[in-house]
Amino acid sequence: MGLLSIVDVAAPAKLNLFLHVVGRRDDGYHLLQSLFVLIDWCDTLHFERRTDGAVARHDLGVALPADDLCTRAARLLQRESGTALGVDISIDKQLPSGAGMGGGSSDAASTLLALNRLWGLGWSRARLLEAALKLGADVPFFVGGRNALVEGIGERLTPVNVPVEWLAVVKPAASIETRALFASPLLERNSQPVILEGFVVNQEIGASVIAPGFTGFGRNDLQAAAEAECEQVVQAAKALHRQFGNSRMTGSGSAVFARVDNEAVSGIESRPTATWPADDLPPGWVGRMCRSLEQHPLAGWARS
Repeated sequence: MGLLSIVDVAAPAKLNLFLHVVGRRDDGYHLLQSLFVLIDWCDTLHFERRTDGAVARHDLGVALPADDLCTRAARLLQRESGTALGVDISIDKQLPSGAGMGGGSSDAASTLLALNRLWGLGWSRARLLEAALKLGADVPFFVGGRNALVEGIGERLTPVNVPVEWLAVVKPAASIETRALFASPLLERNSQPVILEGFVVNQEIGASVIAPGFTGFGRNDLQAAAEAECEQVVQAAKALHRQFGNSRMTGSGSAVFARVDNEAVSGIESRPTATWPADDLPPGWVGRMCRSLEQHPLAGWARS
């Protein structure tokens, strides 16, 4: 009979430890090079199989747009697989929107991975990655299951091992239109592609390893344009820098993160304060102390 439901499916956020714009294609798409790292701030999704072919979404918290990415992911997989099955998707949305943390893309990726199981499709990860790219540039990363160097328009993934660390993340109330950043005259579009000398090939797992300390490398080429567009990004970056001695915007913002000195906390297994007291942040801002993940919680949900 197969599975009837899959519950408590995690959809983790990502941070861009660096993000360089290295050129532009003839069709206008910008070429990026970025180090994506998963963190333990997640949405939670629940899936119940339907036999009538309908795809329906139910919001357990914040109301989402009618045609959000996870709904589009379900319909895409349904269409391309030819299945007659449908699904009820319930989402407990915890990730802030408009943050540059990939929340919608992560929901879509977890939907592809979960429905591949729920509908008994048996698709390989490679086939799911092809579908993921049709949904957006960040979706393939989350389907890939590993922290990765992401290049091109999101289709080229090089898995990497990144040391687990604590990262303080703050999302201001304001959000930024990504299109405006890529059109900004302040955007650097010709960063030199990085040759990652800190990578050491690990033949056992077929991935690269980033040397400790590498996570402070580079910059976010979108940050100058974002700060000109949104004063709250400036405020968040300065606040984190004062507290932790470093800060950087993730993705197209407006969230900003800082690396926390792991020696300043009582071990990597002991979480510092998970959320900021409300009085410590301006109205509408959210903050969280996050731990990076070694791999996606659903990394084993697709065959190689």
